Amino acid sequence: MSWWTANKLRLIQNNLRETDADLDVGLLMKELQQFRANTLMINAGGIFAFYPSDLEHQVVTPYLKKDLLGEVITQAHARNMRVIARFDFSKAHESLFAAHPEWFYRDRDGREVNYFGIVHTCLNGEYQQEKSLESIGEVLDRYEVDGIFFNMFGYQHWDYSGNHYGPCYCGNCIRRFRELCGEELGEYTGRGHALHKVYRKFQEQTSRAILAQIHHFVKAKRPDVAISTYHPYMVDIVRKESNTSLTRPYPLWLYSASENVASVEQSWDDKLISNCSINAIDLTYRFTGVSPQENEIRLYQSIANGSGLDFCIIGAFAGYPDRKSFPAVQEVFRFHAEYEHVFGNLISLADVVLIKPAAPEAATEYMGLFKMLKESHVLFDTIVEEQIPAKQIALARVKAIILPGLQQTNADMREILRDLQRQGVSILATGCSFFEDEETLSALFAALYTGSTDSRLAGYLDVSDEQRFPSLKDRHWITASGGLARMVFDPDEADSLMPYIEPSTFGPPERAYGHSTGRFSGLGIVRRPGEGAGIYYAWHPGAQYAKHGFEDHKHAVTDILAGLTGPLTVETDIPESVELFFNRLPDGNCLLQLINLSGFNGTTYLKAIPIYRMNFRFNGIKLPERAYSLRKGEELTFQAKDEGEACFSLTLPYLDRYEAVVLEFSATEATVKEGNKT
Repeated sequence: MSWWTANKLRLIQNNLRETDADLDVGLLMKELQQFRANTLMINAGGIFAFYPSDLEHQVVTPYLKKDLLGEVITQAHARNMRVIARFDFSKAHESLFAAHPEWFYRDRDGREVNYFGIVHTCLNGEYQQEKSLESIGEVLDRYEVDGIFFNMFGYQHWDYSGNHYGPCYCGNCIRRFRELCGEELGEYTGRGHALHKVYRKFQEQTSRAILAQIHHFVKAKRPDVAISTYHPYMVDIVRKESNTSLTRPYPLWLYSASENVASVEQSWDDKLISNCSINAIDLTYRFTGVSPQENEIRLYQSIANGSGLDFCIIGAFAGYPDRKSFPAVQEVFRFHAEYEHVFGNLISLADVVLIKPAAPEAATEYMGLFKMLKESHVLFDTIVEEQIPAKQIALARVKAIILPGLQQTNADMREILRDLQRQGVSILATGCSFFEDEETLSALFAALYTGSTDSRLAGYLDVSDEQRFPSLKDRHWITASGGLARMVFDPDEADSLMPYIEPSTFGPPERAYGHSTGRFSGLGIVRRPGEGAGIYYAWHPGAQYAKHGFEDHKHAVTDILAGLTGPLTVETDIPESVELFFNRLPDGNCLLQLINLSGFNGTTYLKAIPIYRMNFRFNGIKLPERAYSLRKGEELTFQAKDEGEACFSLTLPYLDRYEAVVLEFSATEATVKEGNKT
């Protein structure tokens, strides 16, 4: 077993500046011990080397007065701490550009991107294709590093100031695009061009090729070294970030760490996810951090979803001007260290699976569905679209699969989804999924797309069916802006719901009338004997909820979902602002986790508002012998429900920010329904 597979990471990244090359390593180690860190990520090479490199292409920081990397590894290992060496090959010193301009990115006009003396390289140039391996090899040969990480992997079209330069048109990219795609790269002008899908495929193909090259090179030398970057292909640790930006559009995304971790943890069995909480509020303001409350939420979300911990600051701790979050971060790290035997090996008890779509255009639809499910306290897994074939067994164990905004699929994927439906799993699609995929629409939803989507304002959907939409009682119409696919559902197989109310005039007030019921419906439900249902939303409830937050759009989905799932594994009266997790542990016990997200007012993360007396009902689960809080060390009371059934209730008296409750069961008795490893 490799060291990282234990999934107990408590990682600190000191993202060094070149001026940090002479830092006090002993002092750094003392700081790391205050965090109970067991892994350190620190700069090795790429833009600058923090060790005395002998390679001609590897520029050594002029501030280096000792072998910093070697000293760090020696002292860290003496304290039983792992070291991951950080590389960044996305850019290089301008002196290398002067000597080897063919290694570097060029825009459409042939210009390089020189950012304060550091120049963008190209993934298809010799520097990334060959010289990067030489740098990695030198470090692996000299030092007993435990892992390598490479930053900003792939194609970089932006600089640190947010300026967009577009695709690389260097000679290497032009040649390789012609060889792999049979097209001329010079004709491609960016998103919206006819070659855009071809170019995206080219990016993915070439990115995977170099990742495979790095994997084989590293594992041939040192199979015990973990490989990590932001791409999942042939790496051991997938890294993601929970970060902020002053220019990012609203609304803020409250579930950043949960989504980052879940979408990897629940999609791959052979990869670790390490989600970094970036302390800095922005790249432009690296020395001021987000609030302690935001860091705290991110870190608790990481462990609650099955990951370890990861936290990053710029430079060394000594001299870092914002220590405000350190006590809160240290407390989460301390808690994880004390109970690490409980975390990192959670087994899913999900009722639902939410598929993360590959198409960037569907991201907002997906995020809206993620938010709906979290607020409704539905236990769900998140699996990326490409992993559907690998996760068929896990998918067959849930009650419903949600497909937000998926686009055209292939015959194999279609048959997998259809087979799951035959096994009794309901398939629910939103965001006009597959609207150009006639075979999939017919097979799963008995639907036919008859025209382009309607994006006009002032259209509505009729939800007056109170039996189907009990949460929308007394609200007969809900808004339907953002596009409607004009679908025809086969009347022999499907019920057509949510009649479309055609737009009419809305101003002046004297002319706000004249709406009529159209021929199309916003929702179709297929029910075939002995099979799971097929539910199709011919509009974008997820995107509407993500953007505007109207509960109408949430209830339009969750009311239908509730009719599919029946009683959930966990039913509760906790507020929507509490994030719920419930998993089985390898020893047969269960872990209930709660994160109190209250105190967030839309732009500011404030102290959580305490919540008192929360009730939980567990369905399909045997009565435990004991329930106790990890945070408070208190025993909790519970009682059986419905004699003869696997069902019981539990009351939690108090919640501040986070709670973890262990349910212990008899070793001789089956404890819960069958689960999936996450």
